[in-house]
Amino acid sequence: MTGTPADPKSAWAGDFGAEYTARNVASDEALRARTLMWGRIAQAFAGDPPKSVLEVGCNLGLNLRVIPQLLDAELSAIEPNPAARERVVADKILPPERLHAGFGDNIPLADGAVELAFTSGVLIHVDPERLPATLDEIHRVSSKYILCAEYFSPRAETLRYRGQEGLLFKNDFGGLYMDRFPNLQLIDYGFFWKRATGLDDLTWWLFRKA
Repeated sequence: MTGTPADPKSAWAGDFGAEYTARNVASDEALRARTLMWGRIAQAFAGDPPKSVLEVGCNLGLNLRVIPQLLDAELSAIEPNPAARERVVADKILPPERLHAGFGDNIPLADGAVELAFTSGVLIHVDPERLPATLDEIHRVSSKYILCAEYFSPRAETLRYRGQEGLLFKNDFGGLYMDRFPNLQLIDYGFFWKRATGLDDLTWWLFRKA
């Protein structure tokens, strides 16, 4: 694929997204890195962990594979790519009834349906025009916590990704949440350095609804 996709949603739901899933592997190394990540985040819940968790954009479910080691919570997810959803179900990470097809700007759950809604490396792939609606939906379906772990930039940036324009964005996503939703309290934040963790260079923020 070259050039700018006419419809980024179609790119992620179609072959481009399927190729992304195929490149990712639930290796022991990848799962160890995710376990480290969630071990640090779990400390921030300070004795009040969420009982239900929604991942927005789960792909093959690396996060969902390790969260049960650290949190006793019912897991669910929304994912646009059918190849990724098939992988999650086939690997028995989620039952089909808790894996929804779609994007974060239209989550098919009731208000406050889960105690934690989160993204990890997903908001960076959301078109800035759809980002406000995505944040609104994540805020709507969460009754208690919101977490995001994303590439950080103090200002909005657009980068080429796999030869494409319009599919990768950096921003101060934590700041966007705080500015948009006055009822969010910052609980904790931090940085996962790729060289030390094996993760991408991710900045994370955990918020609680006041």
